[in-house]
Amino acid sequence: MAALGLLGAALVGCGTGAADSPAPKPKAAVTESPTPRASAAAPGPKPARVPAAPPTMAPGPGGLTPVYSRRAKGTEKVVALTFDADMTADQGPRAARGEHFDNPELIATLRRLKVDATVFMTGRWAEEYPDQAKSIGGDPRFEIANHSYSHYAFATPCYGLPTVPGPDMASDVQRAFDSFRDAGALNVVPYFRFPGGCYDDAALRALAPVGVTAVQWDVVSGDAFAKDADAVAEQVVDGVKPGSLVVMHCTRSAAPVTEQAIRRIVPELRARGYRFVKVSELMSR
Repeated sequence: MAALGLLGAALVGCGTGAADSPAPKPKAAVTESPTPRASAAAPGPKPARVPAAPPTMAPGPGGLTPVYSRRAKGTEKVVALTFDADMTADQGPRAARGEHFDNPELIATLRRLKVDATVFMTGRWAEEYPDQAKSIGGDPRFEIANHSYSHYAFATPCYGLPTVPGPDMASDVQRAFDSFRDAGALNVVPYFRFPGGCYDDAALRALAPVGVTAVQWDVVSGDAFAKDADAVAEQVVDGVKPGSLVVMHCTRSAAPVTEQAIRRIVPELRARGYRFVKVSELMSR
């Protein structure tokens, strides 16, 4: 089982681990639909360019779901900030009692600072906050990726999370995509992040029919349950390298200082020459 506990605590509702097996690194393939050609006999407005499809990776050995963790080649100073919007399938009662699994102030700060980012959202989160899911998914600065429907583990042990049975893994991921669609989110990409970062070959095999690229990370922010925003910011700034992929959280109850940390991370990395990109752009470079 390729799960590495990078923070020592069990994180129910907040994935923060990383896999310890090396991720396969096949070259990302970008596909783009051809631009329609205007008829010479009937000149008119130039047809709109058909957007490029989000890049994905080729399947791994034996058809396993590919895993991407950072852009390993090149020295261009780009970095992808990713935010896990965690909510497990059984946390509805906690939300009903007033616990906040969202963080609209964080999203507002990213917009104000003009930071492109990828939000890995659970389907249960999208159901709880459909207006926010639609707003994030309709903003060209953001893209929504899949963090499962249930935020249950796809391999064990995994921080005490309940486990998705192998035969149900593909349908759990598809159910999340359905939740994004039902919320009206538009900018949805075919990427998946394992809850807790926990996976094994059986999970990669189970997800193969869904056609996603699994996305991990190389920089752990340490924002889960953190109380010191400066410590989180320092950990990110010190860990980032050209092509890095940072994991953070968009969950007030489990990551209360993330927005404050971002207000320091963004200007410090920009001062070092970094540009913020979404995972789809990082993968295509």
